[in-house]
Amino acid sequence: MRTRLAGALLSALALTATGCAGAQGSGQDSPQGTAKAAASAAAADRVEPLANPAEPQLPVTVRSSDGAKVTVEAAERIVPLSGSLSEIVFTLGLGDRVVARDITATFAQAEKLPIVTRNHDVSAESVLSLKPDLVLAETTTGPEEAIGQIRDAGIPVLVIDPAEDLGDVGPRIQAVADALGVPAAGKELTKRSEDRIAAVRKGIPKSSEGGEKPRVAFLYLRGSASVYLIGGKDSGAASLLEAAGAIDAGADSGLEKDFTAITTEALAQAAPDAILVMTKGLESVGGIDGMVEIPGVAQTPAGMERRVVSIEDGVLLNYGPRTDQVLKSIVAQLYADSDGDAQ
Repeated sequence: MRTRLAGALLSALALTATGCAGAQGSGQDSPQGTAKAAASAAAADRVEPLANPAEPQLPVTVRSSDGAKVTVEAAERIVPLSGSLSEIVFTLGLGDRVVARDITATFAQAEKLPIVTRNHDVSAESVLSLKPDLVLAETTTGPEEAIGQIRDAGIPVLVIDPAEDLGDVGPRIQAVADALGVPAAGKELTKRSEDRIAAVRKGIPKSSEGGEKPRVAFLYLRGSASVYLIGGKDSGAASLLEAAGAIDAGADSGLEKDFTAITTEALAQAAPDAILVMTKGLESVGGIDGMVEIPGVAQTPAGMERRVVSIEDGVLLNYGPRTDQVLKSIVAQLYADSDGDAQ
């Protein structure tokens, strides 16, 4: 997610892109009952640790995604360098061993931890000052110099492939669990997560089956930086939208890149029935009222109906233990007016 959005952000700034849309609205903003969405967002801001956390059995040697073999001899002071990895460690029940967080770890149990990133760049000095015995990173974590500096100090750094879709939920959980010496807990959490996702999918309203699927465009925006983007095939949202019984409108309209600067033409081609956004993105453009002022948005079916699905920034594309909550919130907001059984 970090690489996709960071690259998109730089591209958009270079192009001085125009126009996009937002997410969580106020009561007057959304006719779809945003009280329910707000409640879902609040619930999604906490992780749910396993009931009986396992004690790590160390040392273990695991293979890092960058090809290196990493030996983990202790896991008393862990630094996960992404919100998603932090979420997995905490949900495995080992959150009391985490001594720092990335800026994207926004859930309640992690909020008091010191941040060791500046914007989205890792500060090697900040990490090393906390004397970690294990650092968890993703292939998208950077800059490379910082990761190299941490390794040169003798700290084990395990690199894990970033999340792309629902199929990554289990493998990422297991990779972290194996590195922490709790492989059985990884299997338990994987099963819990996958079972919950399957249960949400069964609750998709019957009225959406066999009929025309809703088209949903994923819009990424930062109004303060004039960044307005529409997600394409590689945005990371397609898997969630498909699981919710919807069509990724950007990808379906032929957008091959992860994100493309919004234009009136691109929105018209995508013709979304609803818009998926991150909550802070919506706030940055002044809510739904501000969103529909962006050129082209008001002319889409989603803009005319003010139909928006809003998910917290720190959890939307994590593809981890809380993905069932994300999917549940998408389904509830997307089918709010359905006669089916969305829950």
